[in-house]
Amino acid sequence: MELLTLQHFAGCVGQAFDLSLGESTVPLTLAEATPGTTPILPGMLRAPFSLIFRSGSAIVLPQQIYRLKNASLGALDIFLVPVARDTQGIVYQAVFN
Repeated sequence: MELLTLQHFAGCVGQAFDLSLGESTVPLTLAEATPGTTPILPGMLRAPFSLIFRSGSAIVLPQQIYRLKNASLGALDIFLVPVARDTQGIVYQAVFN
């Protein structure tokens, strides 16, 4: 498996990702892909970064690893954490260190 970096996701901002829930899927949109605030330290395999996904659903999914599918990146397993709720739905974050 290739080590994912910010560059993998930078071109996917605004794209759809399908979150798999067994028989059904929840559509997400990648809203942000930003570099982390932690400096790169010797021995780190990648620069830290963060992803923000938005869901139009009012249902909050628990934090855990989810299978996400995207037309550009294919299938990925990503740990998502719900971090906010607003008038547009739920916001999830994934942090890569």
